[in-house]
Amino acid sequence: MSQHLKLFVLKRFLLSIAILLPFLSQAQRHHEVGLFAGVSNYRGDLQDKWFPSTGYKPNAGVFYKYFTNPRVGIRLGANYSKITAADSLSDIPVKKTRNLRFESNLFELHAGLEINLLGVDRERSKVSPYIFGGISAFYFNPYTDGLDGKKVMLRPLSTEGQGMAQYPDRKPYSNVNVALPFGGGMKFFLGKALMICTEVGFRYTATDYLDDVSKSYVNQDELFKNRGKQSVDLSFRSDELPGEKVPYPDFGFQRGDSKGNDWFWYGGISLSVYFDAFGNAATYWQSKCPGLFGR
Repeated sequence: MSQHLKLFVLKRFLLSIAILLPFLSQAQRHHEVGLFAGVSNYRGDLQDKWFPSTGYKPNAGVFYKYFTNPRVGIRLGANYSKITAADSLSDIPVKKTRNLRFESNLFELHAGLEINLLGVDRERSKVSPYIFGGISAFYFNPYTDGLDGKKVMLRPLSTEGQGMAQYPDRKPYSNVNVALPFGGGMKFFLGKALMICTEVGFRYTATDYLDDVSKSYVNQDELFKNRGKQSVDLSFRSDELPGEKVPYPDFGFQRGDSKGNDWFWYGGISLSVYFDAFGNAATYWQSKCPGLFGR
């Protein structure tokens, strides 16, 4: 996705929110502020299953939601996720031979709309499923372990010839990209001021390089000359496997699947405080949770 297209998607999303807000009811407005914790995973060239048995890493975040009525609101937040995968865990022989592996930390800012399917009100409807969708920007930087066991950042190695003069169509990928978040969950009131939610969220990203794998192999000699031995070693790791050695693939041999971009997703639980309005927090909590203040 080009930079112009990313900006176009962001502008259209913000415009949609601006158009919708005046038509939403101004009654029963409320705020939700909370924390989220769970696990995250990824789907891409090193992991083609949506819910694999391995690869789950921590996910955590903070969020703020503003509802103009019990059903429709805006959500903003920041998330941290970690993703990982390894060809050694694949059941596809050609991937096992490729023998790549990676990890990446992701830092995300997101915004979107949330819809409570049953509406939420502390006096009447205390349980509701909900759905959400929006847009996010995130930072990622894939890395792996080198032959000496030390951490190696993959982007500078240009493992698919990115940024090399011999391959002008392969530009270095950006560490900052955008995604389209969507998902849903269930929310439950705990008393009148606390809310707990179970949530699953998916991110369709605008990059195919979360894992540093996308297209085809480049010429081994050109890669060695331009980026060094480490780039060659970590772009095809079959020689680390026991048994007969598989030669480095010829130029143009498929390394990844460039037909679709990468995904990451998370699942977990959040705990938030429900406010009718911001103001004096102590007074609010005394009225909604008097037991906590000795009344």
